[in-house]
Amino acid sequence: MTKLIVWHDGGCSLCRREIALMRRLDIRGAIRFVDVADAAATCPIDRRQLLARFHASEDGVLLSGAAAFAAMWRAIPVLRPLGLLARSRLVLALIERLYLGFLRVRPGLKRLAGGRVSI
Repeated sequence: MTKLIVWHDGGCSLCRREIALMRRLDIRGAIRFVDVADAAATCPIDRRQLLARFHASEDGVLLSGAAAFAAMWRAIPVLRPLGLLARSRLVLALIERLYLGFLRVRPGLKRLAGGRVSI
């Protein structure tokens, strides 16, 4: 089984909601979720970098952005087909473009979700 670690911002209401959904969908318990907002959390890179983009580690390989989402999706049975599809460079590039667009609107979404805007 793949060893997957996902870092998330537990101080962000938008992130908390997304991770809560992913935890519910992770019926096999295949993902270790690490809250970067927890001062005791172990981070593989600078905490600000982890907060700026979505990061995951799949079998010891640090992934960022769309690649990190795809790894998480592969670990969740209902989302696995999408994660496998993202192994295609073309599909992953498209998802990354969508993710970059999301990052531009994320501060506004965070405000709508009632959370602080840190990045």
